[in-house]
Amino acid sequence: MPTLEHHKKQAKLYLKWHRERYYPVTAVIGWLLPRFHHLSDSQILDHGFKLADAQELVARKSGFESWQALKEGLQTVTDHAAADAAKPHLAFAEPQLFVGDIAAACNFYRQKLGFGTRFTYGEPPFYAQIIRDGARLNLRHVDKPPLTANSTVDLLAATIIVDNIKALFL
Repeated sequence: MPTLEHHKKQAKLYLKWHRERYYPVTAVIGWLLPRFHHLSDSQILDHGFKLADAQELVARKSGFESWQALKEGLQTVTDHAAADAAKPHLAFAEPQLFVGDIAAACNFYRQKLGFGTRFTYGEPPFYAQIIRDGARLNLRHVDKPPLTANSTVDLLAATIIVDNIKALFL
């Protein structure tokens, strides 16, 4: 089970990533902190983000309402809960879909399937993420289909967000 020191280091890392404008951190901030849900990635990076915010993020990611609750919970955790926490938790998968037109694909998912656009990168867009409930799909621009008759490598790509990734390899 992670220690309080581990959680402190995690919070400092999230704070550092926000200060360095590391875009992937915006998905976690927007997902876990309610006051950031309505903001775009750029707005999240422009918004003030303090150590207390990073601590709250780490606490919520660990299943606690607040940093104080996390500290108290770490002190009172049972052996059974510690054993369960040592198991890796696969939070969600983000498949990569290859498309020829990002704008048209986003419009299709919005209008036909009720998705919302989380972000788009580039002008014209070369990468986007669409979301609906817990589903997240990443759209990646390609000029030609990635599947060719003689292609056998890198046919599919997916990102899986994992808590306690070390446990997968131990």
